[in-house]
Amino acid sequence: MTVDLPKSSAQIAQRITDAMLAQKLAPGTRLGEQQLAELFDVSRTQIREALTRLVTRGIVTVSPRRGWYVISPTPKDARDAFEARRVLELGLLRHARPISFDAVRLLRQHVEREQAAVDSDDVATRSYLLGDFHVCLCESFGNTLLADTLRDFTTRTTLTAMLYQSTHHARQSCAEHVGIVVALEDNNLVLAEQLMHAHLCNVEAGLNQSVRTDTLSPLHHALAPMNDATNRQSTPIFPIPVKGPSK
Repeated sequence: MTVDLPKSSAQIAQRITDAMLAQKLAPGTRLGEQQLAELFDVSRTQIREALTRLVTRGIVTVSPRRGWYVISPTPKDARDAFEARRVLELGLLRHARPISFDAVRLLRQHVEREQAAVDSDDVATRSYLLGDFHVCLCESFGNTLLADTLRDFTTRTTLTAMLYQSTHHARQSCAEHVGIVVALEDNNLVLAEQLMHAHLCNVEAGLNQSVRTDTLSPLHHALAPMNDATNRQSTPIFPIPVKGPSK
Protein backbone atom coordinates (compact mmCIF):
# COMPACT_ATOMS: atom_id res chain seq x y z
CA MET A 1 0.00 0.00 0.00
CA THR A 2 1.36 3.41 -0.97
CA VAL A 3 1.46 5.99 1.80
CA ASP A 4 0.48 9.51 0.78
CA LEU A 5 3.34 11.58 2.13
CA PRO A 6 3.07 15.37 2.48
CA LYS A 7 5.60 17.19 0.32
CA SER A 8 5.23 20.91 1.01
CA SER A 9 6.60 22.45 4.20
CA ALA A 10 3.04 23.50 5.17
CA GLN A 11 1.78 19.92 4.76
CA ILE A 12 4.68 18.51 6.76
CA ALA A 13 4.06 21.04 9.54
CA GLN A 14 0.39 20.03 9.58
CA ARG A 15 1.26 16.33 9.80
CA ILE A 16 3.53 17.02 12.78
CA THR A 17 0.82 19.09 14.46
CA ASP A 18 -1.73 16.32 13.91
CA ALA A 19 0.67 13.85 15.56
CA MET A 20 0.83 16.12 18.62
CA LEU A 21 -2.97 16.35 18.78
CA ALA A 22 -3.12 12.55 18.55
CA GLN A 23 -0.64 12.34 21.46
CA LYS A 24 1.83 10.47 19.27
CA LEU A 25 4.54 13.10 19.81
CA ALA A 26 5.22 13.73 23.46
CA PRO A 27 6.44 17.03 24.95
CA GLY A 28 10.20 17.38 24.63
CA THR A 29 10.49 14.94 21.69
CA ARG A 30 13.52 15.71 19.51
CA LEU A 31 12.67 16.30 15.86
CA GLY A 32 15.76 15.29 13.91
CA GLU A 33 16.11 16.95 10.52
CA GLN A 34 17.70 13.95 8.81
CA GLN A 35 15.19 11.47 10.23
CA LEU A 36 12.24 13.62 9.16
CA ALA A 37 13.76 14.17 5.71
CA GLU A 38 14.02 10.41 5.23
CA LEU A 39 10.55 9.80 6.64
CA PHE A 40 8.85 12.33 4.35
CA ASP A 41 11.26 11.74 1.43
CA VAL A 42 12.09 15.44 1.10
CA SER A 43 15.17 17.61 1.52
CA ARG A 44 16.38 18.83 4.88
CA THR A 45 15.72 22.35 3.63
CA GLN A 46 11.99 21.57 3.42
CA ILE A 47 12.09 20.04 6.90
CA ARG A 48 13.74 23.16 8.29
CA GLU A 49 11.05 25.28 6.62
CA ALA A 50 8.32 23.13 8.20
CA LEU A 51 9.91 23.21 11.64
CA THR A 52 10.45 26.98 11.38
CA ARG A 53 6.71 27.33 10.79
CA LEU A 54 6.04 25.40 13.99
CA VAL A 55 8.54 27.50 15.93
CA THR A 56 6.70 30.61 14.74
CA ARG A 57 3.44 29.06 15.92
CA GLY A 58 4.95 28.35 19.33
CA ILE A 59 4.67 24.56 19.41
CA VAL A 60 8.27 23.68 18.54
CA THR A 61 11.43 25.15 20.01
CA VAL A 62 14.91 25.24 18.50
CA SER A 63 18.39 25.47 19.97
CA PRO A 64 21.43 26.16 17.74
CA ARG A 65 23.38 23.36 19.37
CA ARG A 66 20.70 20.87 20.43
CA GLY A 67 18.25 20.96 17.50
CA TRP A 68 14.45 21.05 17.23
CA TYR A 69 12.11 19.87 19.99
CA VAL A 70 8.40 19.67 20.71
CA ILE A 71 7.67 22.22 23.43
CA SER A 72 7.33 21.16 27.07
CA PRO A 73 4.72 23.56 28.49
CA THR A 74 5.26 24.96 31.97
CA PRO A 75 2.35 25.43 34.40
CA LYS A 76 2.23 29.12 33.37
CA ASP A 77 2.16 28.10 29.70
CA ALA A 78 -0.82 25.87 30.50
CA ARG A 79 -2.73 28.66 32.24
CA ASP A 80 -1.99 31.10 29.41
CA ALA A 81 -3.12 28.63 26.74
CA PHE A 82 -6.42 27.90 28.47
CA GLU A 83 -7.04 31.61 29.05
CA ALA A 84 -6.41 32.28 25.35
CA ARG A 85 -8.81 29.49 24.41
CA ARG A 86 -11.53 30.92 26.65
CA VAL A 87 -11.15 34.34 25.07
CA LEU A 88 -11.29 32.92 21.55
CA GLU A 89 -13.99 30.28 21.90
CA LEU A 90 -16.34 32.11 24.23
CA GLY A 91 -15.96 35.30 22.22
CA LEU A 92 -16.77 33.40 19.03
CA LEU A 93 -19.97 31.95 20.49
CA ARG A 94 -20.99 35.25 22.10
CA HIS A 95 -20.84 37.15 18.82
CA ALA A 96 -21.78 34.40 16.36
CA ARG A 97 -24.86 34.17 14.24
CA PRO A 98 -27.06 31.05 14.50
CA ILE A 99 -25.24 28.08 13.03
CA SER A 100 -26.44 26.48 9.80
CA PHE A 101 -28.13 23.09 9.58
CA ASP A 102 -25.25 21.68 7.52
CA ALA A 103 -22.71 22.88 10.06
CA VAL A 104 -24.61 21.22 12.91
CA ARG A 105 -24.79 18.01 10.91
CA LEU A 106 -21.00 18.01 10.45
CA LEU A 107 -20.47 18.66 14.16
CA ARG A 108 -22.82 15.79 15.03
CA GLN A 109 -20.85 13.50 12.74
CA HIS A 110 -17.68 14.65 14.46
CA VAL A 111 -18.91 13.84 17.97
CA GLU A 112 -20.19 10.47 16.71
CA ARG A 113 -16.64 9.67 15.58
CA GLU A 114 -15.39 10.85 18.97
CA GLN A 115 -17.79 8.47 20.70
CA ALA A 116 -16.75 5.57 18.49
CA ALA A 117 -13.07 6.24 19.23
CA VAL A 118 -13.78 6.45 22.98
CA ASP A 119 -15.76 3.20 22.91
CA SER A 120 -13.03 1.39 20.97
CA ASP A 121 -10.30 2.76 23.26
CA ASP A 122 -8.48 4.18 20.23
CA VAL A 123 -6.36 6.65 22.19
CA ALA A 124 -4.69 8.37 19.23
CA THR A 125 -7.91 8.91 17.26
CA ARG A 126 -9.96 10.02 20.24
CA SER A 127 -7.27 12.47 21.35
CA TYR A 128 -7.09 13.98 17.89
CA LEU A 129 -10.87 14.23 17.49
CA LEU A 130 -11.44 15.69 20.96
CA GLY A 131 -8.97 18.48 20.22
CA ASP A 132 -10.09 18.96 16.63
CA PHE A 133 -13.73 19.45 17.72
CA HIS A 134 -12.91 22.98 18.81
CA VAL A 135 -11.20 23.75 15.50
CA CYS A 136 -14.18 22.34 13.60
CA LEU A 137 -16.51 24.50 15.67
CA CYS A 138 -14.63 27.63 14.56
CA GLU A 139 -14.74 26.46 10.97
CA SER A 140 -18.50 25.87 11.30
CA PHE A 141 -18.94 29.60 11.86
CA GLY A 142 -16.79 30.32 8.81
CA ASN A 143 -13.84 31.80 10.70
CA THR A 144 -10.79 30.02 9.32
CA LEU A 145 -8.38 32.57 10.83
CA LEU A 146 -9.57 31.80 14.35
CA ALA A 147 -9.61 28.08 13.52
CA ASP A 148 -5.91 28.17 12.62
CA THR A 149 -5.07 30.09 15.78
CA LEU A 150 -7.17 27.79 17.94
CA ARG A 151 -5.50 24.70 16.48
CA ASP A 152 -2.18 25.89 17.90
CA PHE A 153 -3.64 26.67 21.34
CA THR A 154 -5.42 23.30 21.36
CA THR A 155 -2.14 21.59 20.49
CA ARG A 156 -0.50 23.36 23.44
CA THR A 157 -3.20 22.20 25.85
CA THR A 158 -2.99 18.65 24.47
CA LEU A 159 0.76 18.61 25.14
CA THR A 160 0.05 20.00 28.60
CA ALA A 161 -2.44 17.19 29.29
CA MET A 162 0.22 14.64 28.31
CA LEU A 163 2.86 16.28 30.48
CA TYR A 164 0.71 16.75 33.56
CA GLN A 165 -1.38 13.58 33.30
CA SER A 166 -4.86 15.02 32.91
CA THR A 167 -7.61 13.46 35.02
CA HIS A 168 -10.34 14.82 32.73
CA HIS A 169 -11.60 11.69 31.02
CA ALA A 170 -12.20 11.41 27.28
CA ARG A 171 -15.74 10.14 27.77
CA GLN A 172 -16.59 13.21 29.85
CA SER A 173 -15.12 15.53 27.18
CA CYS A 174 -17.13 13.79 24.48
CA ALA A 175 -20.37 14.15 26.49
CA GLU A 176 -19.66 17.85 27.02
CA HIS A 177 -19.10 18.29 23.28
CA VAL A 178 -22.46 16.64 22.61
CA GLY A 179 -24.18 19.12 24.95
CA ILE A 180 -22.59 22.06 23.10
CA VAL A 181 -23.74 20.73 19.72
CA VAL A 182 -27.30 20.21 21.01
CA ALA A 183 -27.39 23.81 22.25
CA LEU A 184 -26.16 25.03 18.85
CA GLU A 185 -28.77 22.92 17.10
CA ASP A 186 -31.43 24.68 19.22
CA ASN A 187 -29.89 28.05 18.25
CA ASN A 188 -29.23 28.67 21.95
CA LEU A 189 -25.87 30.40 21.69
CA VAL A 190 -26.06 31.64 25.29
CA LEU A 191 -26.31 28.07 26.58
CA ALA A 192 -23.60 26.93 24.13
CA GLU A 193 -21.28 29.59 25.53
CA GLN A 194 -22.04 28.56 29.11
CA LEU A 195 -21.42 24.90 28.30
CA MET A 196 -18.18 25.72 26.50
CA HIS A 197 -16.97 27.74 29.48
CA ALA A 198 -17.78 24.88 31.85
CA HIS A 199 -16.08 22.39 29.52
CA LEU A 200 -12.84 24.37 29.26
CA CYS A 201 -12.80 24.90 33.02
CA ASN A 202 -13.33 21.17 33.59
CA VAL A 203 -10.46 20.26 31.28
CA GLU A 204 -8.15 22.78 32.94
CA ALA A 205 -9.23 21.65 36.41
CA GLY A 206 -8.14 18.14 35.48
CA LEU A 207 -4.62 19.53 35.21
CA ASN A 208 -4.60 21.69 38.32
CA GLN A 209 -3.63 18.99 40.80
CA SER A 210 -0.69 17.88 38.68
CA VAL A 211 0.33 21.42 37.76
CA ARG A 212 0.47 22.39 41.44
CA THR A 213 2.45 19.28 42.35
CA ASP A 214 5.98 20.02 43.50
CA THR A 215 8.17 18.06 41.09
CA LEU A 216 10.91 18.02 43.72
CA SER A 217 8.69 16.54 46.41
CA PRO A 218 10.27 13.04 46.22
CA LEU A 219 13.70 14.66 46.66
CA HIS A 220 12.43 16.85 49.49
CA HIS A 221 10.97 13.81 51.20
CA ALA A 222 14.13 11.74 50.77
CA LEU A 223 16.46 14.46 52.03
CA ALA A 224 14.26 15.94 54.76
CA PRO A 225 15.98 16.16 58.19
CA MET A 226 15.21 13.15 60.32
CA ASN A 227 13.51 13.78 63.66
CA ASP A 228 14.56 12.13 66.91
CA ALA A 229 11.99 9.38 66.59
CA THR A 230 13.32 8.54 63.14
CA ASN A 231 16.92 8.51 64.34
CA ARG A 232 16.13 6.06 67.15
CA GLN A 233 15.30 2.69 65.70
CA SER A 234 13.17 0.63 68.00
CA THR A 235 14.36 -2.61 66.43
CA PRO A 236 17.48 -3.38 64.44
CA ILE A 237 17.12 -3.82 60.70
CA PHE A 238 18.58 -7.32 61.00
CA PRO A 239 17.40 -8.69 64.40
CA ILE A 240 20.11 -10.49 66.36
CA PRO A 241 18.87 -13.86 67.57
CA VAL A 242 18.76 -14.19 71.34
CA LYS A 243 20.71 -17.16 72.60
CA GLY A 244 19.18 -19.38 75.20
CA PRO A 245 20.95 -20.36 78.47
CA SER A 246 24.05 -22.50 78.02
CA LYS A 247 23.64 -26.11 78.73
